[in-house]
Amino acid sequence: MISLPKRIYDAIVLHAQKDAPIEACGYLGGKEGAVALHYPMTNVDRSAEHFSFDPKEQFAALKEASAQKLRLIACYHSHPATPARPSEEDIKLAYDPNISYIIVSLENGAVDLKSFRIKDGEVTNEEVVIV
Repeated sequence: MISLPKRIYDAIVLHAQKDAPIEACGYLGGKEGAVALHYPMTNVDRSAEHFSFDPKEQFAALKEASAQKLRLIACYHSHPATPARPSEEDIKLAYDPNISYIIVSLENGAVDLKSFRIKDGEVTNEEVVIV
């Protein structure tokens, strides 16, 4: 289970809507499944079908989380026109089995946010609790 404050949920959705039609992306910092901080990133690929983080922004997020005694517990990205489920590329690039992978879909104008754990190519749904 991942616990997501409403203000951070709203910020992720806004980021996805603002960046559409390209994929928005970022990290979430926290402890033990409880999200505390939101780190929006730049999709340097500027693509509607995949994303890549800016390495400088990645390092800054890691450094800030560490300074706050938190760790990066989730990676999120949007699917502007497809469902909130990991694509084959998402699964292939899910390098850390210890974090959550959150996808927010904007397909057909509806918002759908889901979280997953991905380990060795196996995808497991994860409950999201908005607090």
